[in-house]
Amino acid sequence: MVLSKPRKRYRSLEERRRIVEEALAPGASVAEVARAHGVNANLVFHWRKLYHAGLLSNPQTDAVQFLPVRVEAKRKNKKRCGADATAERNGAVEVSLANSQVRIVGKVNEEVVRVVLECLLA
Repeated sequence: MVLSKPRKRYRSLEERRRIVEEALAPGASVAEVARAHGVNANLVFHWRKLYHAGLLSNPQTDAVQFLPVRVEAKRKNKKRCGADATAERNGAVEVSLANSQVRIVGKVNEEVVRVVLECLLA
């Protein structure tokens, strides 16, 4: 009488991913899911670690991912960053770049304030 070991069953990436996703469902027990599929719970925990690391994905189907893109119209009358030579000379503008802080003291030309703010927001 010759006794042979049962052969290990090979699980595809898709099968592993499906089992892990079932185990990750709210209220699911890894031990119960493993038992239902005939695998050791430690193996499901290992697959779960691989799943979270992104290693249980199919490279042929998951290789390309698109991101949402929004196209905006080009701004009109866009001014160059810098002060205008004809701007009023009275008043002051103070800019602290550590936290993008702007301080205006006295009378300042509106155009100068607009240009400074556009440069900071660009």
